[in-house]
Amino acid sequence: MMIHTGKKPFSCSVCKKSFGRRETLKRHMVTHTGEKPFSCSVCNKYFSVGGHLERHMLTHTGEKPFSCSECGKTFTLNGNLKTHMRFHTGEKLFSCSVCNKSFSVSGHLERHMLTHTGEKPFSCSDCNKSFSVSAHLQRHRLTHTGEKPFSCSECGKSFTESGSRKKHMRRHTGEKPFSCSECGKSFTESGSLKKHMRRHTGEKPFSCSECGKRFTENGSLKTHMRFHTGENLFSCSVCNKSFSRRGHLQRHMVTHTREKPFSCSVCNKSFVLNAELKVHMVSHTAENPL
Repeated sequence: MMIHTGKKPFSCSVCKKSFGRRETLKRHMVTHTGEKPFSCSVCNKYFSVGGHLERHMLTHTGEKPFSCSECGKTFTLNGNLKTHMRFHTGEKLFSCSVCNKSFSVSGHLERHMLTHTGEKPFSCSDCNKSFSVSAHLQRHRLTHTGEKPFSCSECGKSFTESGSRKKHMRRHTGEKPFSCSECGKSFTESGSLKKHMRRHTGEKPFSCSECGKRFTENGSLKTHMRFHTGENLFSCSVCNKSFSRRGHLQRHMVTHTREKPFSCSVCNKSFVLNAELKVHMVSHTAENPL
């Protein structure tokens, strides 16, 4: 009847929170006392609630009793299944109060909020580099230890992250799970699909702080910024001339090798640059203005 009436007669003496059942109050009290009476017989980890111990035991048995009806993926916890289902339904319950961007998982919203505050609470003890997400710090730590625990079963290549191995495996399997809804082109990585979609939408989210020119990719913006800074990263090993783009260096190198890799299919004349070949091809077509 308390469920219908909403009555909660059992109150916590510490924080005054009320509960409808005495057993629920007892479970709540351990959050104040720190008591953890339930112990795992495998790893001796302790829990304040028996249900938490039961869920923990699934990590030892490997049992995943909760299955997704859409894709068949299985989970150890029903809560994890519910969260997973949002990827199929597109439901996004958690909304940012600053920019109104929505997320399907509360943890994703919490990480997103750090982009507004700029807070990076997780710091590396070796180089003092800071991160907004604990998982990013853990991945970074592997760069100091050199550890690469995830190896490819096909070629033996090792990776610091499980996700990197998954992406790599698609090169062997040929799997391209990310498909463009506009033209149907498929990609091995979600990031590649996002960049591709900007060709359809015309979105250019990366803006130059010097001249305002906008770009679809961050890499293109970085390359563009070298024109403002004068930075030349790519240097010729023969004459030490430097260039802001790798492609410009490659074109320059043929001036030393005298290589002419671009050949006309009509008269076999060769050229240093592909652009020169395109201009030449006009002479064989009706497009020749002369």
